[in-house]
Amino acid sequence: MQLTLKTQGVSIPRLGLGTFRVASNVCQPVVESALALGYRHIDTAAMYGNEDAVGAAIAASGLPREEVFVTTKVWHDQLAPRAIPLALEQSLAKLKLDYVDLYLVHWPSPHMDMAATMEAMMALRDSGRVRAIGVCNFNLPMLKTAIDTIGAPLACVQVEYHPFLDQSALLAYLGSNGIPLTAHAPLAQGRAAEDATLQAIGRKHGASASQVAIAWLLEQPNVIAIPKAQRRENQQANLDALRLRLDDADRAAIDALPKTLRYVQPAFAPDWDAVPA
Repeated sequence: MQLTLKTQGVSIPRLGLGTFRVASNVCQPVVESALALGYRHIDTAAMYGNEDAVGAAIAASGLPREEVFVTTKVWHDQLAPRAIPLALEQSLAKLKLDYVDLYLVHWPSPHMDMAATMEAMMALRDSGRVRAIGVCNFNLPMLKTAIDTIGAPLACVQVEYHPFLDQSALLAYLGSNGIPLTAHAPLAQGRAAEDATLQAIGRKHGASASQVAIAWLLEQPNVIAIPKAQRRENQQANLDALRLRLDDADRAAIDALPKTLRYVQPAFAPDWDAVPA
């Protein structure tokens, strides 16, 4: 299995550590543990309120800065062209870093000027404060506007993706443009661990249902996954999923699972069923 994906001049480790809902007061030891185990991709966001702890963990790890791939995100109320660079500077100050490897628009806003927002993101990349840019939670029409119309050099697109949600249309479009998909909520916010089908596949391989879900995602050539894991044993188990190999019967069983279950659906989410004009 390829362990990194090269995109827009950066190499992204395909298994990262998600930190959504990891409170700042407990986040530093969680990230330190992950880095000690071998994780080299940490995903945070301004909205998570834990960038300070992520930065402290990276500093405490003693790892060279270039060995840790750091992603953070700008919240949807900061997408005006003059607000985006200020938001980045606040994130860098909390992280105590000179740059981030990947800067993402966290959610689209119905009020944003897409072209102006993308131009501001591209300017940050040109400044060197950001090595690459991308977006989260855009629907397909939004992505086509950003990529096809505006020409934004997106390094990845982060969306909810797990064995219970079909993202085939998005994967096909991104694949045709050479853009990886980063799966957030890759364990369906813990539901994968309780699924009988995934548990049965896991028993066959001496693995857990969660490891099966991660292996299924990462055997897809254009996918990155960022499961949250606060306990060291769960962090190690997710790493061990990189060695799990599914067979055709396993894939058929997973394909037969319901594929319409979306669990990340805030009031400000876009229309996921919208089709390009």
